[in-house]
Amino acid sequence: MQLTKNMRGALFMAAAMAGFSCSDALSKTVIASMNAGQIIFIRGIFTTLFVYLLARKMGALRSWRVILQPMIALRIACEAIAAATYITALGMMPIANASAIQQAVPLAVTLGAMIFLKEPVGWRRWTAILVGFAGVLIIIRPGPDGFTLAALLVTACMFATAARDLATRCISSDIPSLMVTMCTAMSITIFGAFCIVPFGGWQPVSMVSLLQILLASVLVLIGYQSVIQAMRTGEISFVAPFRYLSLIWSSLLGLIAFGEMPDGWSMIGAAIVIASGIYTFYRENKRRAAERIAQETEVRVPA
Repeated sequence: MQLTKNMRGALFMAAAMAGFSCSDALSKTVIASMNAGQIIFIRGIFTTLFVYLLARKMGALRSWRVILQPMIALRIACEAIAAATYITALGMMPIANASAIQQAVPLAVTLGAMIFLKEPVGWRRWTAILVGFAGVLIIIRPGPDGFTLAALLVTACMFATAARDLATRCISSDIPSLMVTMCTAMSITIFGAFCIVPFGGWQPVSMVSLLQILLASVLVLIGYQSVIQAMRTGEISFVAPFRYLSLIWSSLLGLIAFGEMPDGWSMIGAAIVIASGIYTFYRENKRRAAERIAQETEVRVPA
């Protein structure tokens, strides 16, 4: 059976979520012994090396000046913010809760597409977006003193990830995905190096921790490449809902590796976010189908 572009995009997104979730779990195991900047730096060295070798073998290398293109630069900045905030937050909250908040990314992407790409959004999808963000608040459940630092960090990561995906969509198709991945990995490695001292300084790295970060870098590479391929292969409205698979992965990894069980409110909030996202993409597909029918009708009507 020949896969359609949307089906291939969905498989790429599923692979990306598996890679990112497993990498997050490995990062969470070492966050207690070193800071986020150090993890990003060490992981980035491995990832950059792997991507460079792969890009060189596949003939995907281009001039380093591509990093100066606005959309690639924006994607790198957003990826750096997302990595720093999320890894730091993993040391403060259950991995399943952090992943549940991240499930609002497709809603944020829809909101961003409406604001920055001028895509039309009707009242139904506006309602779904508001309900979805209400689900995020249920997961976070701010106390009398307001939002916790961990909640704020994951929320910042959510919006940075959405901006990254929108920027990816706008990158010229002439630039190979591997080159985009290498620019991202290299830049984030440098960013991590600058964050080491402000985040607490360099800490000794055991062989076990080094091997865990090495494996995490391989998984990040899989995630980077897969999410770029997903966003550039299938329709964003079809592919994006497959992000929700990361919640399943994260919940299982949190339970098995850390003994973390999401509470009832977190599960309710996650269900609301996911339901809102699925409805948003349902409305998007319905709108696109109506537009295609209208265009076909105009073509068939004789002048």
